[in-house]
Amino acid sequence: MMSFAGTIAIATAVLAFLVSMSIHKIEEGHIGVYYRGGALLKSTSGPGFHLMIPFVTSFKSVQTTMQTDEVKNIPCGTSGGVVIYFDKIEVVNFLSPDHVYETVKKFTADYDKPLIFNKIHHELNQFCSVHSLQEVYIDLFSDIDEHLKNALQTDLTTLAPGLFIQAVRVTKPKIPEQIRKNYELMEAEKTKLLISAQHQKVVEKEAETERKRAIIGN
Repeated sequence: MMSFAGTIAIATAVLAFLVSMSIHKIEEGHIGVYYRGGALLKSTSGPGFHLMIPFVTSFKSVQTTMQTDEVKNIPCGTSGGVVIYFDKIEVVNFLSPDHVYETVKKFTADYDKPLIFNKIHHELNQFCSVHSLQEVYIDLFSDIDEHLKNALQTDLTTLAPGLFIQAVRVTKPKIPEQIRKNYELMEAEKTKLLISAQHQKVVEKEAETERKRAIIGN
């Protein structure tokens, strides 16, 4: 038979194991949400150490400070049928602590997948589909970030009121190699014309100066 001391040792070890499984830590800038049997509980917790029922209750930590989601490799078809790719779009956002439970209840703890990642894909493709390559790549490129920010925030105001978009940063898209070379040639020609025009102005200025000097000399 097991000795009394052995029984106490096993019981102590089991108790220590259960306690270690029940203690968890929520980092600063996060809110803990809890699940029991797969169902989201209404109780949440702030930063610090907390207890939960091991094997029955689980938790996830939801960030409530500023964070940056990176949406990568986004294909986009322009109105002319040219497919281009945006390597990365950064979305700076934060979730209000007071809206964590409602947001997770509607969209799970991975709320940024449907509300930010999927939405960026949708809105960018909507934008590209009604604009030419020239507009997307050159003329309107500087407006894309603000367009995406406003489109996201408009939807979030209704779907997830506590989620705020601080900024959107868009990288220059990749375009077909031959088209890119054509744009580079166009830019080179523009630069040459600009230099030529500036040189012409200098020549005319010098000629004007010489005429004035001749008049004064006479």
